[in-house]
Amino acid sequence: MTTNKQKNPKQKTGFMKLFFSSCLGTIAGIIAICGIFMYFGIQASKSGTPTIKPNSVLKLNFNKSLPELSNNVSQSPYDIEGILAQSIGLFDICNLIDLAKEDDNIKGIYLDMSSLPQGWATSKVLRNKLLDFKESEKFILSYGTFYDQKSYYLASVASELYLHPQGGFSFTGFSAQMMYFKGLMDKLGITAQIFYAGKFKSATEPFRRKNMTPENRIQVTQYMSGMYDIYLQDLAKTRDVSAKELFRIADNALIREPIDAVKHKLVDATKYKDEVLDELREKLGTAEEDKMEVVSLKKYYSTKKDELKKHSDKDKVAIVYAEGNIVDGKGETGSIGGDKYASVIRKLRKDDKVKAIVMRVNSGGGSALASDIIWRELEKAKEQGIHIVTSMGDVAASGGYYIAANSEQIFAEKNTITGSIGVFGMIPNTRGLYENHLGLTMDTVKIGKFSMMSNMSTFFEFSEEEGKIIQDGVDQVYTTFKTRVSDGRGMSMEAVDSIAQGRVWLGNKALEIGLVDKIGGLDDAIEAVAGLANMEEYHVVNYPKTKSFEEKIMTALGDNHDDHDTKTQLLMELKGSIMSSEMNKIPEYSELMKTLQSVKEMRGIQMRMPYDIEIK
Repeated sequence: MTTNKQKNPKQKTGFMKLFFSSCLGTIAGIIAICGIFMYFGIQASKSGTPTIKPNSVLKLNFNKSLPELSNNVSQSPYDIEGILAQSIGLFDICNLIDLAKEDDNIKGIYLDMSSLPQGWATSKVLRNKLLDFKESEKFILSYGTFYDQKSYYLASVASELYLHPQGGFSFTGFSAQMMYFKGLMDKLGITAQIFYAGKFKSATEPFRRKNMTPENRIQVTQYMSGMYDIYLQDLAKTRDVSAKELFRIADNALIREPIDAVKHKLVDATKYKDEVLDELREKLGTAEEDKMEVVSLKKYYSTKKDELKKHSDKDKVAIVYAEGNIVDGKGETGSIGGDKYASVIRKLRKDDKVKAIVMRVNSGGGSALASDIIWRELEKAKEQGIHIVTSMGDVAASGGYYIAANSEQIFAEKNTITGSIGVFGMIPNTRGLYENHLGLTMDTVKIGKFSMMSNMSTFFEFSEEEGKIIQDGVDQVYTTFKTRVSDGRGMSMEAVDSIAQGRVWLGNKALEIGLVDKIGGLDDAIEAVAGLANMEEYHVVNYPKTKSFEEKIMTALGDNHDDHDTKTQLLMELKGSIMSSEMNKIPEYSELMKTLQSVKEMRGIQMRMPYDIEIK
């Protein structure tokens, strides 16, 4: 017997709402893409370059993380604002500050400080560049409604340093936290099968413990203390307050109100923004009724782009920017794909004009295989007589150090984080999660005693014998790593072993133990490699070649059908950016997702920094 039941009107309505909202979402996405293409098509038809007028002030605001190389930045697919933005890199910013120093139209720099999400070594590079700018006797004025310790570090170079009368000022010493996942994994029934070499190799700690090992606490405490010493010494030089007094101020939390910062000579005065703008007008000689010429970094970059990208027939010093995670294959923008970077270096060693290479490394490592692929191409370049020097950024550790180990010279900043010579492998076992919480089971058929090892299933617990095979592989890669360092640095294996063990070192300490040759920045490394190659005149060229989002649009609109990679990447960015994510606006969630994503991307044996630890 059958009956015809009338469908629930609410169910109908719900379905229709879902259907139409889905259609509207798709239409909105198409309109957004078309709008973007139309916008940049119109911009392409416009001619003319913005100009810098006399009596201008250059405004610098570093509220977003800087890539080393312009536009070489990994973008969240949900961050449409970030995708559309021009990401000016550290190298170009430093050159722009140099140009501003000699530019008669630029009378000074206005630091609009709120936060500084850069690493400490990057902050030091910017700080040193601003100190050099001050030698021109042009002014640097800094203003902020809130200074945290890192933004204050940069602002402290200013000729005049002001704080909002009701603003905030954090100055209480360095601290850092890291998240551990072991408790959550226990609740979910997930275990991490971990194999590692090096007693300080703590990259897997968050997945096997609920707190720090004693060894990890020692190394973190030591390099944080070293960074804090550098911090206080640098502040003492520009604020005319001794490092000892600065430590006393911070250790007793004496800055509790903005006026306290003035009292202890950490800022010059408290002012409202209108007062600061009036002072800027006075410095520029601009009448109150006239418009004050304030030049953004983006605008200044637009006017100086040709100077920054000047070409020459001279011999080349190639700078290869290795920043981000080291991954297998080509990798994405903002990562170090083993195949991609090997191809770049291979191209350079086939270029007769390239006499020297500077590896600019800002990476905590990643895939051991990809690291070795890059290392091999650098070895081949050396065999051809190309000189190679490494310049380290915020971090050049683990796999990042591996690709630097065979350089003729290694430069680091005092507060660069390096070392971490160690190896690990991690395979999660999610059987408990699937069986106990989801009711999913898995049955297995094996042909061969160790056949499941080729499967690397996350639904499988390795036996003691299988675990030993994996551990032997980890130990072998660790031995190779130490051998690379031994050969590259001219050290005995015993000496390398004593400073390896996965231990992280600060740049100035790495100099003492022989992991780096000199304290210095990218300019120092370029000068050094040019000297090794006996190059009196040379042209600096940056690799890998990158394009802004706007340039990718122009490529897609053009007739160059050969540039398939650029067009594919552009479409992927556009596809991802149609949707928005509220989670991306919450820093804690965003960082957690990045951590979990990096774990997901791990393949094979890894050479990685212990974790991403932010010192505040």
